[in-house]
Amino acid sequence: MSDAAPFRKILVANRGEIAIRIMRTAKELGCATIAVYSDADRDALHVRYADEAYHLGPAAPSQSYLNAEKLLEVAQRAGADALHPGYGFFAENAAFARRVVAAGVSWIGPHPDAIDAMGDKVRARQAMVAAGVPVVPGGTEPIADAAGARRAAEAYGLPLALKASGGGGGKGLKVARTAGEIESAFSTAQREATAYFGNGTIYAERYLDNPKHVELQILADKHGNVLHVGERDCSLQRRHQKLWEEAPALIPAQVREGLRAAGVQAARAIAYDSVGTIECLVSGDAFYFLEMNTRIQVEHTISEEISGIDLVREQILVAAGRPLGFTQDDVDLRGHAIEVRVNAEDPAQNFRPAPGIVERYREPGGLGVRVDSAAYPGFAITPDYDSMIAKLIVRAPDRAQALARLGRAIDEYVIEGVPTTLPLLRSLIEFGPVRDASYGTATLEPFAAEWGTHRPAPGAQGDGALRQAQDDTVGAQRDAASDGAIRVEVNDKLFRVRFVDLPLGGRVGAASASAARAALPKKGGATRASSAGVGNDVVAPMHGVVVEISIAPGAVVTEGQVVAVIEAMKMMNEIRAHKSGTVAAVHVAAGETVEARTPLVTLA
Repeated sequence: MSDAAPFRKILVANRGEIAIRIMRTAKELGCATIAVYSDADRDALHVRYADEAYHLGPAAPSQSYLNAEKLLEVAQRAGADALHPGYGFFAENAAFARRVVAAGVSWIGPHPDAIDAMGDKVRARQAMVAAGVPVVPGGTEPIADAAGARRAAEAYGLPLALKASGGGGGKGLKVARTAGEIESAFSTAQREATAYFGNGTIYAERYLDNPKHVELQILADKHGNVLHVGERDCSLQRRHQKLWEEAPALIPAQVREGLRAAGVQAARAIAYDSVGTIECLVSGDAFYFLEMNTRIQVEHTISEEISGIDLVREQILVAAGRPLGFTQDDVDLRGHAIEVRVNAEDPAQNFRPAPGIVERYREPGGLGVRVDSAAYPGFAITPDYDSMIAKLIVRAPDRAQALARLGRAIDEYVIEGVPTTLPLLRSLIEFGPVRDASYGTATLEPFAAEWGTHRPAPGAQGDGALRQAQDDTVGAQRDAASDGAIRVEVNDKLFRVRFVDLPLGGRVGAASASAARAALPKKGGATRASSAGVGNDVVAPMHGVVVEISIAPGAVVTEGQVVAVIEAMKMMNEIRAHKSGTVAAVHVAAGETVEARTPLVTLA
């Protein structure tokens, strides 16, 4: 550890690209890095990049990345003096943060009371109202049942957003546009909230049609210094989850000024002391507080690109008790940056998750292009985690150049083996509301639905315009096997061992690669299917876990009725009957894992 290093060893309690992102900055600060991994991630790049790596358990997050006991055990065993949660998993869990601190390990994030204050959306709305920050019209108390949701609709009007108090990221958020949809929206939102956050509390607010979703990047230390690093437009979303973000947001000057002042005020009101994000909805010349994310955001990259500030570095230094080394006047925002999320999804099939193996992979490069990823040829995208493959970020002196640079970078990007969002993203660049930045939160899904009926031919947009022969090996970034090294796991700690006489024909990692392939749905399955029905059978359109079967033999169902809910890659998918009929048989039960095209229900 160098004299300037804020910590000796940092355990990164996460996976994939964000784990690598954090470790890179940690190494620049002179801190050793500790990775953790599940069975599914033994071959992951974040495991290979870290100075040490420890096994957590099976692929299921509850048994690995959400296993608090195991993470704390690893922190003590490895001698970590700090823990960074990344985003997702335990990043906004105040109880876990307190346990980390109680174990004598520094928590790289805001103090737990701030997480509590903002992590519960009902409490956050109450705090913002008290601080004088405008909020979306709606309630500040939980809703107990569907009757309460109906009363909220009478009070605030339709459409009505029913939202998980303990969550975010579009999970546990359902919109009722008519009175007849209220009961279903409430029950679905509550089910998702319980499944994802262990908290079924729901609140209601008026749903604004096609506003801009604008968020302010906050940076604060433990000495009372609070500043912002500009705002981002995150309005291009599907299923209330972001797909395209850019900074700065193109909003009226008076809105920008008011939003920045309110965001800093909100952070001061809860004595915030880390990086964080104030999310708002902008409609015309008005803005409303939506929620605060008390962690590093997926899209923090574009704020870094226009400011030149390493937000992860500041987050680590602040956690070590150091004051910010600059003031608001020192924050110089220049140029324009765009981030797009490259996900293993089929946009033509309502963004259906598509787990599989990345067979070819080559990233774009050049001036102003950044890729945050943990992918490589042979990379397994499993249904246990989200579908993100990479984040593609571009920066340029102005927005027009940034759009052109993004198009060029997408054309260079080569990903084969799974469908991705790249072709859709390439088409978005030429879409009028994107060209003039007039888009809102309701823009992307109708565009994607229309695009799906006229999707580009393979090999056209976003399919890698600079294709050339690639070597079939992963290369030096994936493994050190070229020097005869193999990896050995002893008592859940990973070691790299170099054999002087490595047996001929041995392939390091071959067994785990084969296991990863075996765990995935068969290629050509329902990731591209257009219907959830085959003859009289209602079938699973994807690999996943059956969360709910809502009908029984003898029940009468109508076309379009929800008969089951399947969780796949962090998304709840309602499976609807493709025709009307009487239920002759139910073939699965809640909790079962099913493959694509598995019959769920047979209709007579």
